[in-house]
Amino acid sequence: MEKAKLYWMLLLAVGLLIGCKPKQNMVYLQNHNFEQEVSEARYQGLNLQEGDVLEIVVSAYDDIAVKPFNLSTMEQTNSAGVEAGQAGAAKANQYTVSSDGYIAMPVLGQIFCKGMSKQQLKTDLEGRLKTYLTDPLVTVKLVNFNVSIIGEVKSPGQKTSTTERLNIFQAIALAGDMTDGGDRTNVKLIRYSEDQKKDEVVALNLSESNIVNSPYYYLQQNDIVYVEPDKNRQVIANTNPNKALYFQLFGVLLATIGLIIRFK
Repeated sequence: MEKAKLYWMLLLAVGLLIGCKPKQNMVYLQNHNFEQEVSEARYQGLNLQEGDVLEIVVSAYDDIAVKPFNLSTMEQTNSAGVEAGQAGAAKANQYTVSSDGYIAMPVLGQIFCKGMSKQQLKTDLEGRLKTYLTDPLVTVKLVNFNVSIIGEVKSPGQKTSTTERLNIFQAIALAGDMTDGGDRTNVKLIRYSEDQKKDEVVALNLSESNIVNSPYYYLQQNDIVYVEPDKNRQVIANTNPNKALYFQLFGVLLATIGLIIRFK
C-alpha cells in the first residue's frame, strides 16, 4: 500500500508540473501613478497618406455658389480630375490621395495634402475657396482608417476603425484582445516614416502605465501591431512537437505500473 501511495503522489506531482506554468505580465497598465500618467496623454491627430479616402464637403451662405465645389452636386462628367471608375466616390464627396500626394478638387484642381493633418488641409482649402466664396466652411473626414493587428490576438487581420482617434488598447480590442500567450511587455508597432522613407519598429510595454505618454500610443493610418508570444509560448513552439505525446505515454505507463502494484 505504501508503494501505491507513493505512486499516486508521484503521478499527481508530474501532472501539476506539466499542467501548471507561471504566467506573468497578464495585466495591462499595472504600474503606479496611473491617473497622473493618463492625464498627460495627448492626441496629435493623423497625417494624411497615399491611399487615404477623404470625404470633403464645402459649405457657405450661398448654396448655389457652393455647388461647383462639391462632387455630390455635380454631374460626373463635370468632376475635374475624377476618373470614370470613381463614380461612387464622387457621389459621396470622396477623394483618394494619389501616390504623389494629391487630391483632385472641382474648380480648385490638384491639391497637395500628403503629410498634412486634416486641420491643415481644412485651413488650406478654406483659404483657397475665399477667392470664390464668402466665409467658406470645409469639413474633412477620413473614411478608411485601417490598422493591422497580428500575432497573439484572438482575431488577427486588418481592421477598419469607425474613429480616427484610435489608441493601442482600442486597436487590440478590435482584434478580440490578446490570447493568454501574448506578451504584454513587448508589443511591436510598425509604422512607415515619411522622414526616413522606411518602416520604423517600436517596442511598447503595455503593462506600464506610462505607455500613454508614448508618441505611439495613438495609432496612425496603416500601422501594424504585432503581439509577440511570451517566453512560455516560444519555448513550446520550439520544442519537439511530439513532446505532448511523450507526456501522455508517460502518464499511461505510470497508470499501468500503479494498477500492477495495486493488485499484487
